[in-house]
Amino acid sequence: MRKFALVVAAAAIALSACTMRTSDGADQATTRSTPLDPGKEPVAAVAARVLPATVNVTTDIFQTDQFGNAQEGQGVGTGFIVRSDGVIVTNCHVVEGGSRISVFTSEEEPTRYDARVIGGDCLHDLAILKIDATGLPTVELGDSASLRLGQRVVAVGYALALEGGPSVTAGIVSSLDRTVEAQDPNCDVCGEDGVRVYSDVVQTDAAINHGNSGGPLVDMQGRVVGINSAGSDGAENIGFAIAIDAAKETIQQAIEDPLGAAPYLGVSLQTVTADAAFQLGLEVDHGAYVLAVTSDGPAADAGIQDGDVIVGLAGQEVGSAEDLGRIMDTLDAGQEVEVEVARGADTQTISITLGTRPLPDQLP
Repeated sequence: MRKFALVVAAAAIALSACTMRTSDGADQATTRSTPLDPGKEPVAAVAARVLPATVNVTTDIFQTDQFGNAQEGQGVGTGFIVRSDGVIVTNCHVVEGGSRISVFTSEEEPTRYDARVIGGDCLHDLAILKIDATGLPTVELGDSASLRLGQRVVAVGYALALEGGPSVTAGIVSSLDRTVEAQDPNCDVCGEDGVRVYSDVVQTDAAINHGNSGGPLVDMQGRVVGINSAGSDGAENIGFAIAIDAAKETIQQAIEDPLGAAPYLGVSLQTVTADAAFQLGLEVDHGAYVLAVTSDGPAADAGIQDGDVIVGLAGQEVGSAEDLGRIMDTLDAGQEVEVEVARGADTQTISITLGTRPLPDQLP
């Protein structure tokens, strides 16, 4: 899981994508009061409107280090549905670098969907996802330009990955038109300094914690006015959200011209050379050596294992990891292909249905 540092003036700000599980040590109340009628409580009414369209976004992060060792972790964040056919808005840092993206609905018994990125702007921390579903509840996009200082807002998200579904916090608009910078060494589009710039930011005192990233900040009519992105580790009652007006064009562009579905195998590879074959004790001196297999990916489902050597794909010879990549570029997601695998002294052919790559190397 990743955690990034943001700096505004002297305050240390943390991106809210990754989560940790905590236990609630708060003292229990010793007195009881007459419960409020939820129908007369405005925050409860807003929550009832927005919660069905709020989703939990989890990302399996699968990478290899400089020594070729496989590393796998998971990030947790939030998103919100803007179209009933499964278009979801979240933060880029929630899904960046993901080998598998899952979306869970907010129902008591959540439904899980595989998701892929169809657009976004990672430099400004936006990602637009698509799941294969219809008839989903949606949330309306509001007008952040009309926000006023002191106006009440509600933040919804999966804070701290706590069990029991999403959480709801309420506050006011504390400041408008903030510009903040996030240090993110894992950002592929942020340049050598690894700085992600947030402009047109809404500051609020509604609690925004780790896991809230990508969730909606809404007005008292239940309309999205911001995308929750960061909370402060160094000060209380400071949270930041990307103004929704700054994201509308990116959302619409992704809807009108979605990124195509790219084929996905789910393996980390190394080219087999004569030296590598000797050091690894391989029976072949060419091909793409499987360093690691992504959990639940197409290759893992088909039975490909760490240490296998892919020597053929879709009827073409694979002499290197680069060869495999070039062949993959000619194939389609969902296509069934034959993969020739050298395992020890044996060579076998395995049938694989290619998956959909969840995140392009670089978003627009």
